[in-house]
Amino acid sequence: MPYVGKIITPLPARRMLLRSAVALWAIVVNVADRELSAADASPPPSFTLDVMPALSKAGCNLGTCHGNANGKGGFKLSLRGQDPDVDFLALTHDQLSRRVNLQEPDQSLLLLKATMRQAHEGGRRFKVDAPEYRVLRDWIAAGAKSDVGQVPQLKSLVVRPQVEFVHEPVDRVQLTAEAEFTDGRRRDVTTIACYETSNKLVEVDHDGLALRTDFGETTVLVRYLNLQQPVRLTFVRSRPDYRKPDVRPVNYVDEHILAKLDKLRIAPSELCDDVTFLRRAYLDLLGFVPSGPEAERFLKDERADKRDRLIDELLDRPEYADYWALKYADLLRVEEKTLDRKGVQNFHAWIRRWIEQDRPMNEFAAEVVSGRGDTYTSPAAAYYRAQRDPVVRAETTAQVFLGVRLQCAKCHNHPFDRWTQTDYYSWTNLFARVSYKVLENTQYDKNDKIQFEGRQVVFAPTKGDFKDPRTGEPRAPRMLGTASDLPEKADRLRGLADWLGDDANPFFAQSQVNRVWFHLMGRGIVDPIDDFRATNPASHPELLASLTKEFVTGDFRLKPLIRTIMRSRAYQTASTVNATNADDDVNYSHAIVRSLTAEQTLDSLMRVTGTTLKFEGYPAGMRAGQLPGVRPVRDKQPVEPANRFLTKFGKPQRLLACECERSSDFALGQVFELIGGPIMVEMLTKPGNRIDDGIEAGKSTASLLDALYWNALSRRPSKEERAAMVEHIESAKDRRAAWQDVAWALLNSKEFLLRR
Repeated sequence: MPYVGKIITPLPARRMLLRSAVALWAIVVNVADRELSAADASPPPSFTLDVMPALSKAGCNLGTCHGNANGKGGFKLSLRGQDPDVDFLALTHDQLSRRVNLQEPDQSLLLLKATMRQAHEGGRRFKVDAPEYRVLRDWIAAGAKSDVGQVPQLKSLVVRPQVEFVHEPVDRVQLTAEAEFTDGRRRDVTTIACYETSNKLVEVDHDGLALRTDFGETTVLVRYLNLQQPVRLTFVRSRPDYRKPDVRPVNYVDEHILAKLDKLRIAPSELCDDVTFLRRAYLDLLGFVPSGPEAERFLKDERADKRDRLIDELLDRPEYADYWALKYADLLRVEEKTLDRKGVQNFHAWIRRWIEQDRPMNEFAAEVVSGRGDTYTSPAAAYYRAQRDPVVRAETTAQVFLGVRLQCAKCHNHPFDRWTQTDYYSWTNLFARVSYKVLENTQYDKNDKIQFEGRQVVFAPTKGDFKDPRTGEPRAPRMLGTASDLPEKADRLRGLADWLGDDANPFFAQSQVNRVWFHLMGRGIVDPIDDFRATNPASHPELLASLTKEFVTGDFRLKPLIRTIMRSRAYQTASTVNATNADDDVNYSHAIVRSLTAEQTLDSLMRVTGTTLKFEGYPAGMRAGQLPGVRPVRDKQPVEPANRFLTKFGKPQRLLACECERSSDFALGQVFELIGGPIMVEMLTKPGNRIDDGIEAGKSTASLLDALYWNALSRRPSKEERAAMVEHIESAKDRRAAWQDVAWALLNSKEFLLRR
């Protein structure tokens, strides 16, 4: 049965009930109307335009209060005032109309509770002399009428300023909000708009005065009725000694970055040295550190363009396709429980080929969302094998390919974005006509309804819809942010693919550009990277627009975009900070220091020690970055050390289509693995490893020490390091164990474990 929250009355019946209740209410308030003074020329407050904003201003309809799905204290309002009809009933008819008192308005329970003249769990929401009290009191005194649907609709909300850099000693900004209605009328709503801040850097008072509490960037969301606008405020320290540094941009990326840093009076860090750049490029493009010979060759190269040459060289290596395919395999949930072993290998191989050939990513997305057929022979169809119902398909596709989180709009209009429930169910209906033929399923756990082992065919039936639970009827399928419905007989997945890959699509290109930027720079221009909305603005909107334009005109290919970003000074900036940028973590004034990912850590350990590991079900010698899926699904079989290591270092299980599933936090379990876990012990003691080969070959102490340093840290040991290490080795009774100590120390150093 259709429902809204806990109200299970079908919508048509609910509307009929509303009309009947309002008619009865009109009879009651008619007596009160006649008692109003004819001399009073001022119009009573509007329920839609005054009362609803007053409730929002007081915070009564927030999710933490009566806007909660279950309400509070028996009183339920629609979240953020999204349903005025229902709210009018709750205020005037629910609980035997006890919340309003037409004869004695000041004794209305609504006002007694909000002013704490009667006990209220939510505390005092406003005082008796507050504008909100006056609006509610005057509305009740005028008969507590509803004018829903009878007044002009809100057309736009104009907030000023939209972006402001506030330099010390100035510590405040007056925000103003003006509403424009469909009848052309304009109204200053500054004092009745709601102000919500994204962090604690600013406090906004009742009347829109934003007061700095600390320096930095913040977003203030200004909301009136159903519209909201973000304001980006940046509070800048005075820094009287600041002088614009003489730094030349390499390309347009730097022009945007440096221009904003100058406004912030922040000087960027110096360029990183060659060792840092070399390791950064290898880790970002190939997923492991360079070998000793590779590092020596690069550092000896004296050509001015050697960094550009290195970028081009790495982009052409097969390991680039391995490592970047890994990123998309995470997002597309390439895991064995739903796809089975063969399906995982086929889907991963298809993704890798696409990356290796640098084919257009809009066509990649189109192939994925329109995929159908035998998932063994049409690998892109495996995307739907992992997404088994329309809701999951709709939310995943929006998040991965559009950078939009729709989940909130499932139960109510999105509180921080423009998406309504109608948008949600129109979009979800695009994915209703996906079905499966399970040709075989030899799963080991017969009770597991989401595990599959065997061939499946994904197909698109010509009938079938997803119903909007509010009405019990399906919504016409529609692309997000568009006004046109798809024809009833249209191939919905094909229509989705055409729209997704179109140059004019406002979402796809910028979301993919932002994702690439995140992987290279450590933070998205929009962050979180899959949460594009007006209330989560880009830190550098013009830069995002320029990168998106290049991506589109470059045929949606990854390599040119990656090349542009990596050649920029912003990418090559050092992680060391100066006096002006030590507190900056959003403007790319210095590189963000990051832990290595699980695969980067394990593959780098193998390269340094000269060993290989065995992953269950795969041939010996395979790197962690080449694995098609996550650890194999096998009943009652222990996880072998290599896969357990990857899990401890944050490799995702691919149960979510979100970068957030991959952990980058350093944990105690990782410490134990690096100190003396089975993988570390095996690598350091395995016969034939780099230490063993060096000793057997009769290498001198200096030669073997240099080899370990070059392979682990891409440099020679310093004079002090060399002296300490040589003394430790030559004074040891067990020289092999001493060499293992040296290697262990290098592999546990911050210099090795961090991407600087």
